[in-house]
Amino acid sequence: MDTVRIGIIGIGNMGSGHCRYLHPGQIANAELTAVCDIHPDRINWARETLGENVRTFDRADDLMASGAVDAVIVATPHYLHPPLAIQAMNSGLHVLIEKPAGVYTKQVREMNAVAEQSDRVFGLMFNQRTIGAHQKLKDLIASGELGEIQRTNYIITTWFRSQSYYDSGGWRATWAGEGGGVLMNQCPHNLDLWQWICGMPVRCRAFVGFGKYHDIEVDDEVTAYVAYENGATGVFITTTGEAPGSNRLEIAGDRGKVVMEDRKITFWRTRQSVSTFCKTYKGGFGSPEVWKCEIPTGKSGESHRGITQNWVDAIRTGNSLLAPGVEGIKGVELANAMLLSAWTDSWVDIPVDADIFYDKLQEKIKNSNTTKSADDSTVLDVSDTY
Repeated sequence: MDTVRIGIIGIGNMGSGHCRYLHPGQIANAELTAVCDIHPDRINWARETLGENVRTFDRADDLMASGAVDAVIVATPHYLHPPLAIQAMNSGLHVLIEKPAGVYTKQVREMNAVAEQSDRVFGLMFNQRTIGAHQKLKDLIASGELGEIQRTNYIITTWFRSQSYYDSGGWRATWAGEGGGVLMNQCPHNLDLWQWICGMPVRCRAFVGFGKYHDIEVDDEVTAYVAYENGATGVFITTTGEAPGSNRLEIAGDRGKVVMEDRKITFWRTRQSVSTFCKTYKGGFGSPEVWKCEIPTGKSGESHRGITQNWVDAIRTGNSLLAPGVEGIKGVELANAMLLSAWTDSWVDIPVDADIFYDKLQEKIKNSNTTKSADDSTVLDVSDTY
């Protein structure tokens, strides 16, 4: 097809952001033709902002059946990502969903099963994969220059949020509406980058603060320890209650150490294998010679536009996706493992037991004392939050 007609389901914070670059034609060979939202004020915004050439719907069913779109971007609250993606693919539409892929692995596996049987292009809005520093670090690790990974340490505490943020939506910061806090909302990007660059761990032990800094029932602080199949270990630290925060990924390997911070990469490369030096050096206190290298990171990245353009190009020409939708389950696995570990006060294997996690989540929903109205929906400017 020459032009991909795109519909957006959910035009709150992120959905309206996608409208702002799609409507002016900033994605080549794509056109915004329809939007959908259950809130009348958002429909009014769309009519006033996008004009009469963009059709509006208050039901996703009607948008999908309208014949007005070839593809949809799903930008709804998290629980709705898998069912809407499944419905859209079954309706013959290409799909791009916002992060996270879902709240629990059980529903994400169902979505992936449909995607794998479908000929539709299924992508995920992991816009951090477009950033040059992230791509360069992934390439560096994959090339073997660092040697076998021994330890990873990711501290990502730049997600500070005020109480007013959590009060801005009825679905926010609740087990029933969002399925979690910092792990489900802010950190899907970081959990994805962590596994995309370093690989998936096989075990997890996490310590989680629930409403430690805010009047919420879900997680706003996490410290997790993981183990990898090769014996390497890792630590993941995040919170929405700390300012100023840090964004630092450190990876130690058999040929040195690499640090990514402030989108800059520094590689301390050992002249020889650390493990070989350890076994063969006879001088007592010596250590391998180290060369400090500043790694060029290239482009800053096109963020959401980049993922959307890549998805449109895949629809039109069959090129590969930078962020295939089926890969979203990996970050959900990590988030589920961390929460389940905290709930059970024990180690958790990865992949998690999907049924146990689901049952525990349902208990949290059932026992919730949160009284927020599900109709509360304040649209915030999210342009500087990613």
